[in-house]
Amino acid sequence: MAALPKDLAANPILSRWITVHRDGTVDLRVGKVELGQGILTALAQIAADELGVGLASVRMRAAGPDGPDEGVTAGSMSVTDAGAAVRVAAANVRALFAGRPFAEHADEVDLDVPADPDVPLNAAGALVGRDVPRLDLPDKVYGRPRYLQDMRLPGQLFGRVIRPPSRGAALVSVDYPTDLTVVRDGSFLGVIGPDEAVVVRAAEALRAASVWREHDSLPDENDLGKFLRDGPHEILAVADDGETPPPDDATLTAIYSRPFLAHASIAPSCGIARWTADDHVEVWSHSQGVYPLGRAIAGALGLDPGNVEVRHVEGAGCYGHNAADDAAFDAVLLARAVPGVPVQVLWSRQDELSWAPFASAMTADVIATLGADGRISSWRYDVFSQGHLARPGYAGVPGLLAATTLAAPADYPAAVDPSAASGHGTMRNAVPGYDVPRRRITGHRLLETPIRSSAMRALGAFLNVFAIESFLDEAAERAGRDALAYRLEHLTDPRGRRVLETAAEAAGWGRSLPEGTGLGIGYARYKGRGGYCAVVARVAADADVRVERLTIAVDVGRVINPDGVRNQIEGGAVQATSWTVRERVRFDRRQVTSVDWLSYPILRFSEVPSVDVTLVESPGDPSAGAGEAAQGPTAAAVGNAVAAAIGVRVRDLPITTDAVVAAIDRMA
Repeated sequence: MAALPKDLAANPILSRWITVHRDGTVDLRVGKVELGQGILTALAQIAADELGVGLASVRMRAAGPDGPDEGVTAGSMSVTDAGAAVRVAAANVRALFAGRPFAEHADEVDLDVPADPDVPLNAAGALVGRDVPRLDLPDKVYGRPRYLQDMRLPGQLFGRVIRPPSRGAALVSVDYPTDLTVVRDGSFLGVIGPDEAVVVRAAEALRAASVWREHDSLPDENDLGKFLRDGPHEILAVADDGETPPPDDATLTAIYSRPFLAHASIAPSCGIARWTADDHVEVWSHSQGVYPLGRAIAGALGLDPGNVEVRHVEGAGCYGHNAADDAAFDAVLLARAVPGVPVQVLWSRQDELSWAPFASAMTADVIATLGADGRISSWRYDVFSQGHLARPGYAGVPGLLAATTLAAPADYPAAVDPSAASGHGTMRNAVPGYDVPRRRITGHRLLETPIRSSAMRALGAFLNVFAIESFLDEAAERAGRDALAYRLEHLTDPRGRRVLETAAEAAGWGRSLPEGTGLGIGYARYKGRGGYCAVVARVAADADVRVERLTIAVDVGRVINPDGVRNQIEGGAVQATSWTVRERVRFDRRQVTSVDWLSYPILRFSEVPSVDVTLVESPGDPSAGAGEAAQGPTAAAVGNAVAAAIGVRVRDLPITTDAVVAAIDRMA
């Protein structure tokens, strides 16, 4: 007997997934959410093919209490997990109707039954593998109110929360007379009213009238390496071949780093909540995990989890563990003061850039030996980082920001890491995807920190791939080899070789370039078991670093929607370019200082490189996610291209003009 796909096994009743209506349309509910990645379109394609209906007959419903609990939409796992579940669930529904028309027999077929894992699958679908227009885009293109920020419920009030001025600050007093509803619980302070503009002004007045007790708590921004290395640490050993390097081989060492990064979503986070008199709470959120958020809210407030219902509504600019969950909890706390009335909380830009969870700063030490033939003969890698997981419910705690400021404050541990089965966090892609002998690969996760970190696209893979691939270039240079040829010497995986060769050929690898222009290459298989991605960057470096072109080859196995894959790869590569050459969270010893687009610059439209994506298809292999495959290879390709252009290696991100000058000074 076959086994049900993981997410369907956890939610086996078909009616949780699919409803068939008398007009022949089909509602499909999944636990994965639309974050702009096009996942609902891909899942609709899978369902339509298995049901044997047209795409227009499938209506995608947002994740909520009437659908399956699929945890969190993260890790590029939606097609892999939800796609497999949807396919088998839809095949079961088709089998139960046994060829009878849906419209005529919708009331006769009982879907309150468990899925059969041995149901025959439909191999003749016409939609999977085709470019299909995104279901979510028309509303967004035409400016229709689709986002949570646009949502207006009957009688809705508006709320704002006044954040502490710095980490660990305590509210001593506040004295501001107002006719609006002011909510205070310890150091949690908010205001509610019917006019959003009036509420915003009142929040600013409350902020000015508040007295806080503050203290220095943050590390030295300019010595993050020391901060990350000082510990205490959890030691994460992922590979130890137990062999010493050959004594006569040449030794090569390097240290790479990245700073803290902000999600910097274009639209600040938002949440809406309604708290009824019987302690039943309704929440609307752009969270990546509506069920985990509901359980976390219940845990933070001592409520019955069954009394908290969270429904997903798309957010403008939402991905990773940004402030979506925190904004939802803010709304719950304010709504408690006005029972029965919905309250919307919208964060400010300043709060979004300073209080949402950051991607952890990281630093990595690489020590390798090269034999007489120039090949790598041993490999040692140590990476230091905070954890990459503090989503609601992590480590058995709610993990919601405002809970730390209440009169009975929550005390949360430092961020943890996903399990090895989920692809690690600090150690994600820390194992080179090459045939490297005598490996010793260790992570060092910081256990105490004043800075909240959590999931951002690719987690630790961004720095780990940047470090590994930069080091491969440095080793190739020491060995007197071409960077592409050196990688191929150390790589036997045919799918990896194919994406490297495809990207290099498309980019014109080996051709002469103008002075001050360089090509660089980066490669990884995401999580060591997901999609393969190779990136070639063309960079011009004179007064500034300009990424002119990214040429990408990607193999994500069975492709559901080719256009969707290209969109995901392009978006990931452009964002990674911004991280690589622009972004860095700034702070002093007390507070975050990069609180707007001037102090936290992101890539501008005029700076976006041309991006060409080639899909290297492997239809016989399982589908793998595309959303996080390009980030690490892009950073590495850009760094290697800068080195090729100017002959200077920048090992510390971001690669700004100042960083290049500093690297030149170190060479002098």
